[in-house]
Amino acid sequence: MIRYSLSCDQAHEFEGWFSKSDDFDQQKASGFLTCPSCGSAQVFKALMAPSVSTARKKEMQQALAVSAAQKHAMEKLKDAVREIRANSEDVGAKFPEEARKIHYGEAEARGIIGEASPVEVQSLIEEGIEIAPLPVLPDDPN
Repeated sequence: MIRYSLSCDQAHEFEGWFSKSDDFDQQKASGFLTCPSCGSAQVFKALMAPSVSTARKKEMQQALAVSAAQKHAMEKLKDAVREIRANSEDVGAKFPEEARKIHYGEAEARGIIGEASPVEVQSLIEEGIEIAPLPVLPDDPN
């Protein structure tokens, strides 16, 4: 596709997309090409800067691609956290106590979430109790 910057005899500027360079001339000659603002059939190609690939343009495209990948990864992470929360019992501040009961077979094995201080977390890890923090994400209700 070829993009042309166009203008009419009333100085309205707009773009036109054509599959090949001859299409502009053919559409103009047949009267199919008119200004979308005023309907004038007196349409001309305007001066247009060529699209040149620059290092800055490439950097911007790469940044956008990374941003899209990061956005996708963040959505997957949010989905995973929602799934964990939906399928776990929130035991609040009793998390360390309940995690120990489950680990030592004193309570039913199930998924739990809750709070623990850094000292409590270290103690649970030293006892061999597998735990993992849930990340605090943007737009998280916590």
